[in-house]
Amino acid sequence: MKQFKIIVEKHPDGYVAYPLGIKGIVVGEGDTYEEALADVKSAICFHIKNFGREVLEIESPVLEAFVAEAGVAI
Repeated sequence: MKQFKIIVEKHPDGYVAYPLGIKGIVVGEGDTYEEALADVKSAICFHIKNFGREVLEIESPVLEAFVAEAGVAI
């Protein structure tokens, strides 16, 4: 069992979830938070089975994740 930090975004038409600290693109989605989380967990397993455990070998692991909001002049 390995723990992953997962970002879950709420959009008008559902939820999108993606893990941090994995090489490649892994995304899950669903109508609810729980569905998106379950889908991304399945996608992580699929990604590792197809591309190997090397996708977990990153140089700098994610220790914490933050959500920040900043105004930018455009």
